[in-house]
Amino acid sequence: MKKIPFRLTPYQVQFLLVVGFVTVGYALYLRYLAVEYSPVALACDAGLQSVLCKMRSLATYLFKHSVFGTVALIIAALHVMRPSIVLLTGGLVAAGLGIVLYNITLSGIAIGLLILGFARPAPATA
Repeated sequence: MKKIPFRLTPYQVQFLLVVGFVTVGYALYLRYLAVEYSPVALACDAGLQSVLCKMRSLATYLFKHSVFGTVALIIAALHVMRPSIVLLTGGLVAAGLGIVLYNITLSGIAIGLLILGFARPAPATA
């Protein structure tokens, strides 16, 4: 069975750029305006029940247990075995969140595996 190389169309590349920028932007928002921002942290720790405080507690729980990096690594390993745009998008989202939200090691390895998903043997020439 002949394996065809995994290549993205220009529309898929634009979609991945938008998804990547939105994911990293939201992760930066969570990190610097919810997790590390002192007035929000003090208000949430004092018992404020808002959506921002709930997102802060969820993000804190997830990065303390390395969920972002683990999910990114699992999706990236699946992407290496069977490349698809769905796996690439999911891995990009999980790795982007993990890089910004303190799961750097596992997310970095996942990004490397996502890049390796494009490595396929060149077609033989006649």
